[in-house]
Amino acid sequence: MENCVFCKIAAGEIPSAKVYEDGEMLVFRDIEPKAKIHLLCVPKEHFATLAELTPARTALVGRMLETIASHKDEWGLKDGYRLVVNQGENAGQTVHHLHIHVLGGETLGW
Repeated sequence: MENCVFCKIAAGEIPSAKVYEDGEMLVFRDIEPKAKIHLLCVPKEHFATLAELTPARTALVGRMLETIASHKDEWGLKDGYRLVVNQGENAGQTVHHLHIHVLGGETLGW
């Protein structure tokens, strides 16, 4: 999508602190972290919400979750982490491109 910041990051038009990338997704450090470790896992395909899932996108989101789980130790999350997916304005979604917040590296409160 033309004006989507995450699409621009995925395309390499905007720099990011990437910790993982493959053909379908990338994981990078949030520029406004809410925890000691705050990563964003973003599909390269643009879609905004879980309501837009298709069978292929559902499989992609599953691979995103699997990637987070398999890399947690190297990302400093071996003692636990929180996943957050904001959906819509009232939930605090500010970038309308599906993304998973990965938070950890410290004890998190509610």
